[in-house]
Amino acid sequence: MERILVSACLIGRRVRFDGRAKTLDDTLLAQWHTEGRLVPFCPEVEGGLPVPRPPAEIEGGVGGAAVLSGVARILTPDGADVTRHFLAGAQGALAVALSMGVRLAILKDGSPSCGSLRVHDGTFRGRATPGAGVTAALLEANGIRVFTESHLPDAAAHLHHLESTPT
Repeated sequence: MERILVSACLIGRRVRFDGRAKTLDDTLLAQWHTEGRLVPFCPEVEGGLPVPRPPAEIEGGVGGAAVLSGVARILTPDGADVTRHFLAGAQGALAVALSMGVRLAILKDGSPSCGSLRVHDGTFRGRATPGAGVTAALLEANGIRVFTESHLPDAAAHLHHLESTPT
């Protein structure tokens, strides 16, 4: 059975920066939970950040690949550099995924960790820009397909493909 790495906030865990969850009420997610497929993970908490915590954005909104390569940082509104926590969380997510044979992830879009289509632009004004967060970029770079919570039918199709294709 294929396992699915999932942002812990999407299944009701209160791990977001504001101490909340972003619980996703979806039939597919509920089915995968019942089947025991879901591997919940919060890279920011696993990277050592508290709940609640100040929001953080990738400077310049350049995306997670730039952070991974060392050319961008992740900052809070007061300028504190929290990059090391995001890098540690991304490495932790990859380690868990690899140890469990995960080839598919569903992550919360817009997050500097988990976003796969968009991240905030680094100005703390609520503006988004196309790009991936640190964890999403690292997972994709290692062959793990990342989907947002808005693309569960696409994730289901990919899951079907993975399970119907001989390895």
